[in-house]
Amino acid sequence: MKTKIEKKNVLGLYSLPTNVKFCKSCTISNQRPRINFDENGICSACNFAELKKKLNWKKREEELKKLCDRFRKSNGEYDIIIPCSGGKDGSMVAHQMKQDYGMNPLCVTWSPLRYTEVGRKNLDSFIASGFNHILGTPSPIVTKKLTELSFKTIGDPFQPFIYGQYNFPLTVALNFGVSLIMYGENGEVEYGGDMKNAYKPDRTVEDQLRHYFSGVPPKQFSEMGINKNDLKPFDAPDLNRLKKNKTEIHFFSYYKYWDPQENFYYAQEHCNFEPNPERNEGTFSKYASLDDKFDGFHFYLAFIKFGIGRCTSDSAHEVRDKKITKEEGIALVKKYDGEFPKKYYKEFLDFCSIDDDDFTKIIDSWRSEHIWTKDKEGKWILKTPIWN
Repeated sequence: MKTKIEKKNVLGLYSLPTNVKFCKSCTISNQRPRINFDENGICSACNFAELKKKLNWKKREEELKKLCDRFRKSNGEYDIIIPCSGGKDGSMVAHQMKQDYGMNPLCVTWSPLRYTEVGRKNLDSFIASGFNHILGTPSPIVTKKLTELSFKTIGDPFQPFIYGQYNFPLTVALNFGVSLIMYGENGEVEYGGDMKNAYKPDRTVEDQLRHYFSGVPPKQFSEMGINKNDLKPFDAPDLNRLKKNKTEIHFFSYYKYWDPQENFYYAQEHCNFEPNPERNEGTFSKYASLDDKFDGFHFYLAFIKFGIGRCTSDSAHEVRDKKITKEEGIALVKKYDGEFPKKYYKEFLDFCSIDDDDFTKIIDSWRSEHIWTKDKEGKWILKTPIWN
């Protein structure tokens, strides 16, 4: 029996503005959740990129050294947890924290839904470059069911991975008695989002749950037929235990200037990181989000929901970092954004136990009328593409 797919209220769920507008400086639109535009039509991420140029990074690094001194242990125990998939960003953070600041990191990875060859190779190369490491791998049966339900109800098959990516390091920190967790960038300020933590080095666990879980905690899936005990690995530890452990979540990007392309060069040199031999579907880049075969469906759903695909996000940051011009960014968006992730499509259908018809119905249920319309031939098109 086919699952009934109801039309989603994207505007209400994400509190989106009804009129699509693009940043005057980069390629992002006001449809990115939590982003804000100033009176000149410049997005918060672009304003922050300009602010970064004026910050006293020498002073920020001194803050980082003091932070390390506060948490560093002299008995050989781990003193910092670094979430790292073996990608360019986590690899760079782990290497610098160990080699430049004398910390003893335990690196933590939450297993992708399904590894790509290059993704697994990069993780192995990272570990081989000199790091202690833990890989969290939840039950494949539970993960598959959770992925199917997330795709159907939240519109993001990546949600099970996101749960583990943010909650598993907290669990490991408690188990090893480590109080400091260091992530790479603060995505909210680097890519556009809630700016309340823009001038802080850390974030609360509560903010983490609110920003990254689409308002749906793992335990809510127990109402959809998954045993609550099976959801435990995906959930965050008890907040009281985290407070007793004096757990702090910090961002490396607060202390050191964040440049994804430079991170790639650094990881390539020090951790033997390799880019994808071909560009990633939906964009022009080859060195970001390489680990999971199903990455493309996460980005494709963002394109359906918000009119913002993988290329829009990549090009916007490249424009802010002065790697490309806005005109070049627009041309790339027109060429690649919304490209269908066909390489692993059949594998994805099997993983989610759905067929083509199910997939199309789910996708179309997330198309909002303020973003999408059909042309004369009945093909879905953006109402307000950036090139117009």
